[in-house]
Amino acid sequence: MSYQIIKQRLDAGEVIILDGATGTELQRRGVEMSPEAWCGPATLNNGELLTQIHLDYIHAGSDVITTNTYAANSMMLTPAGYGDKVKDIVKTAVDAALRARDKAPDGRNVVVGGSLSHMVPHIAGTDLVDPDRTPPPAQMAESFHELAQLLKAGGVDHIMLEMMYEENRTPLALAAAQATGLPVWFGLSARRSDAGNIISFNLAEESPLETIINFIPETGIDVVNVMHTQPQAVSDTIEMVRKRFTGPIGVYPDSGYFEMPDWNFNEVIPAEKLEEFYSEWVNNGVQLIGGCCGLTIEHIQAAQRVKAAAK
Repeated sequence: MSYQIIKQRLDAGEVIILDGATGTELQRRGVEMSPEAWCGPATLNNGELLTQIHLDYIHAGSDVITTNTYAANSMMLTPAGYGDKVKDIVKTAVDAALRARDKAPDGRNVVVGGSLSHMVPHIAGTDLVDPDRTPPPAQMAESFHELAQLLKAGGVDHIMLEMMYEENRTPLALAAAQATGLPVWFGLSARRSDAGNIISFNLAEESPLETIINFIPETGIDVVNVMHTQPQAVSDTIEMVRKRFTGPIGVYPDSGYFEMPDWNFNEVIPAEKLEEFYSEWVNNGVQLIGGCCGLTIEHIQAAQRVKAAAK
């Protein structure tokens, strides 16, 4: 019944608190990231630490926690030497989140979202996709479906499509999520162009965000999240999403920047400043607030303060 309770709260217009980063939080707590597969392999020997991270977010106020499976598809894990460990890595990640959910204090209802991205191999030391190692569509589709079905079998409550920004990969990931029969939340990412316009996050070229927004199905998506997007670009992105989607909108921005395989925390937004953005977004009708890469427990505590003030 846990997901149904969250859905009822959303339908009632309540504010829901998401968690913060998992992959970059593992790094922040001393776990080495994989040069090939970023935070995916880090799950394997750090299940208990992941449970603690999830619990820390729950204690900070999170109603939703997200599995550390963003980079756990076979396209990422196989080149890193973990092709035979895909099932083990996904199971460890899901189990870590489920343990935290079961330890939520005071009988609180917490749901577990299974993270499904369309991440493919990157050029070493950069945040750019490696075109020479990007698999063909059939292989990508197979990898997305494998991960989606493993997440479902593991017991997640819903699928969190994360960082949809590339027009060829987005429909493949969406189809894999929908094939599970689980509730689906659609997370897209945006950035500002050199001219200041809101465009897709795609760093390889300036591509229109409208192309990604138009992939949002007319039915069957419970939430659209603007995620892994700089706070200063969020409000304009929300307005674009609302032209397509009338349901609950969530926001979980990033802060800092990525240089594969590490996140640079030097320019992370202070929690107090992000709290001002959270207030602005909630006042603008946003129902879910949290954090993505670079954001921490302190940022989720700020989200909880905004939620408390909005009552």
